[in-house]
Amino acid sequence: MTKQVQQLDRVIIRFAGDSGDGMQLTGDRFTAGTAEFGNDLSTLPNFPAEIRAPAGTLPGVSSFQLHFADHDILTPGDAPNVLVAMNPAALKANLPDLPRGADIIANIDEFTKRNLQKVGYATNPLEDDSLREWRVHAVALTSLTVKALEDFDLSKKDAERSKNMFALGLLSWLYHRPTEHTIKFLEQKFAKKPDIAKANIAAFQAGWNYGETTESFSVSYEVKPARLAPGVYRNISGNQALAYGLIAAGVQAKLPLFLGSYPITPASDILHELSRHKQFGVRTFQAEDEIAGVGAALGAAFGGALGVTTTSGPGVALKAETVGLAVTTELPLIIVDVQRAGPSTGMPTKTEQTDLLMAMFGRNGESPVPIVAPMSPSDCFDAAIEAARIAVKYRTPVMLLSDGYLANGSEPWRLPEVSELPDISQKFTTEPNGEDGAFLPYKRDSETLARPWAIPGTAGLEHRIGGIEKADGTGNISYDPNNHDLMVRTRAAKIAGIDVPELEVDDPDGDAKVLVIGWGSTYGPIAAAVRRIRNGGGKVAQAHLRHLNPLPANTGDVLKRYDKVLLPEINLGQLALLLRARYLVDVISYNRVRGLPFKAEELAGVIQDVIDSDQ
Repeated sequence: MTKQVQQLDRVIIRFAGDSGDGMQLTGDRFTAGTAEFGNDLSTLPNFPAEIRAPAGTLPGVSSFQLHFADHDILTPGDAPNVLVAMNPAALKANLPDLPRGADIIANIDEFTKRNLQKVGYATNPLEDDSLREWRVHAVALTSLTVKALEDFDLSKKDAERSKNMFALGLLSWLYHRPTEHTIKFLEQKFAKKPDIAKANIAAFQAGWNYGETTESFSVSYEVKPARLAPGVYRNISGNQALAYGLIAAGVQAKLPLFLGSYPITPASDILHELSRHKQFGVRTFQAEDEIAGVGAALGAAFGGALGVTTTSGPGVALKAETVGLAVTTELPLIIVDVQRAGPSTGMPTKTEQTDLLMAMFGRNGESPVPIVAPMSPSDCFDAAIEAARIAVKYRTPVMLLSDGYLANGSEPWRLPEVSELPDISQKFTTEPNGEDGAFLPYKRDSETLARPWAIPGTAGLEHRIGGIEKADGTGNISYDPNNHDLMVRTRAAKIAGIDVPELEVDDPDGDAKVLVIGWGSTYGPIAAAVRRIRNGGGKVAQAHLRHLNPLPANTGDVLKRYDKVLLPEINLGQLALLLRARYLVDVISYNRVRGLPFKAEELAGVIQDVIDSDQ
């Protein structure tokens, strides 16, 4: 029969199942096909911290949400149009997010009495009419997969593992996704196990054929490619983009890149990615602990490399003493903090913005450091280069605050031309800079206040290094009170004087009375919410901070230009505290700490309430 093809401008799909069902792989492959097709997209992986959480339970549910469209989008979407539920736990965990009228594709084979009881279902929701407000498609994903693979020499259990590929094939047919990319991926992934590769490809193709031939799906959907700016694009996650940005920074700084790191969720992928690129002068060192990782990175910086360490919140706490050492020795060092929900171990795979105050003040003594925060997965590339620019130019450690949402999420990224990348190179000191051939390691550049960077072993440039206070100029150990006051103030002045761009404000008509300001990963939800308010005829301005220390010079003027300033944060008001203290502006905080990014609809309602209260 001829099936109807319906045009859509956007779709939000969520794959959900056990953490062992391959939902992240399924979502990633669907995303890759979508990127290849040319849609704009944004993703939200969401998975348990346990490697293999209890099967069939609510804590064990893993999901992957993908929003793709024929136009520019900013978030992974508030609520899915389609939920693929591989078992009762996946259905129950995700049903509250599903709007009425959405599609549910449920693996009926897993809705057994035992699995239903595990999550508290007294009766089967696929049969008791409790899902009448949704469009339910009960598909025997497991048994159909086993049937499709009966000619392969696989056990029933091994054949069942390919059910995620059957589901991927079905969804690829349903939304006209290209199949060649997935087939090629499976051939490469299982190149050493060709029988497994063939089985997964067969399951994938069986899912596609099921959609084409069954009467369960009479309509398929088409989302045309988005109109993006000309260029070469690829899909990229925040951690990948950050790794590539660090590589580019090393090249543009004309320095070898050294990463000293200890694995920690959700930052480990940066270590994994950088370890693949030795041809660009990258050296990676997996240390025995967080302290050793940052110590090695600082040692590499002393030796003339671009030193980097990557971690998450608990690791930043352990690295604090060495970051303080980098402050007082005034060496370039990048500390990447991919923030996660805390305190302590917290929720390792969930996102938060709760490390800002730790980045600002989490060291003993007066030890200010610059802070840079990317606003999207692809922006992690540019933020890494900016962090390196500041570190090298001003001889200072720099905190780069990403988070789990950015790290694991993905979006299209236009590959920059090499000519577009900034030259951030700095010259090492090679000659004495004092009288009578003396070397003064703390004689400063008059513009940046940066001290010389002298490579160990350079004849005539021998100097002391260490954590005890230095004498101005000579770098000798000093306990002089006035010298300490001078050095503390000088280091602070160096950070305060870093050149950062002015804060830009998006205020189309220039007559908005409410400003929404944000930092880091809240950019997408805030911008999407602002777009909704404006589409409804409301007037609101938006600004977003990339540089959090020092803040742009015009920040105070921007804040005081508006009657009300709203600041959404995924913490309990950390940036709001800083802005109120510095600029004496009564910033309105909106805070949620659920381990999830904001929803655009939620923020649009908050913005509208603030607008209404100002009238």
